[in-house]
Amino acid sequence: MITVHHLENSRSLRVLWMLEELGLPYELLRYARDPQTWLAPQALWDVHPLGKSPVLQDDALILAESGAILEYLADRYDADRQLSPAPFPAQAPERLRYRYWLHYAEGSAMPPLLMSLVFARLRKAPMPFFARPVARAIAARVMKTYVGPQLKLHLDWMERELGQSSWFAGERFTAADIQMSFPIQAAASRSGGLQAYPRLQDFLARIAQRPAYRRAAERGGRLDLAAGRR
Repeated sequence: MITVHHLENSRSLRVLWMLEELGLPYELLRYARDPQTWLAPQALWDVHPLGKSPVLQDDALILAESGAILEYLADRYDADRQLSPAPFPAQAPERLRYRYWLHYAEGSAMPPLLMSLVFARLRKAPMPFFARPVARAIAARVMKTYVGPQLKLHLDWMERELGQSSWFAGERFTAADIQMSFPIQAAASRSGGLQAYPRLQDFLARIAQRPAYRRAAERGGRLDLAAGRR
């Protein structure tokens, strides 16, 4: 039996979505975030020493990291290749793109988005009044000179790539699109959102219409990534 340890309003929704796309039964254990720190509760730390989500249990196996979980589910349960490329040679373009986007989502796209969140919270964090102008000036400087340009670089890249094919790995929806959903949703929650990126907006609109995505959101709760900024 598959069990998903699911932290509300998190990357974990992608695992529920993958399971729904594959039509696999699973038990869902939900964990609420601390409203002040936005961290996971102790109960999730008891499951995994990093206190992170998602964590998937499949019988005796315990597996963390979204990309690793999606790859595992595809390898073990996607016999019909619904969500992964056909068994092309390892060097085939379809397989290379699929693998690239599975890893790019967390390895390259998410770091500047996380930095944006951290510096947004820094500007609003409680601190002595004399330190507030300095902290805000540092945050503004980092956002302007590094984080902002990095975000634009990656969003431009993703927008351009979606102009080459309907989905990230090609003309067919795959687990790579599930993995890529979170950074794009995170970018959409930022100030200014995706106004300059019509293909990324269209991507989010299309995934929101998928029945499996809707079922996952009903079970796990819809994402409100702007909540972490408040």
